[in-house]
Amino acid sequence: MEFIGQLLLLALDIYLWVILISVILSWLLAFGVINARSPQAQKLLELLDRATDPVYRPLRRVIPPFGGIDITPMIVIIGIMIAKNIVAQLFFF
Repeated sequence: MEFIGQLLLLALDIYLWVILISVILSWLLAFGVINARSPQAQKLLELLDRATDPVYRPLRRVIPPFGGIDITPMIVIIGIMIAKNIVAQLFFF
């Protein structure tokens, strides 16, 4: 049972890093640090969008951007932290 809990925590950690990388990359694109026309940047953006859109899309229908700022990544990160606590309590205590 502990092994399953560790796998779930690892998956949640990996997805947390994917979200953080996606957010940082979007900031770098917005400030012009990264050229969005380069093929490598486009491939990375597409990969990150495919990984995050299934989670973001339902939340974006319910929660609109506030002042042009998309807060769905913060909500998902909070949800991941809550899920990690639940998994830890179920599998390790």
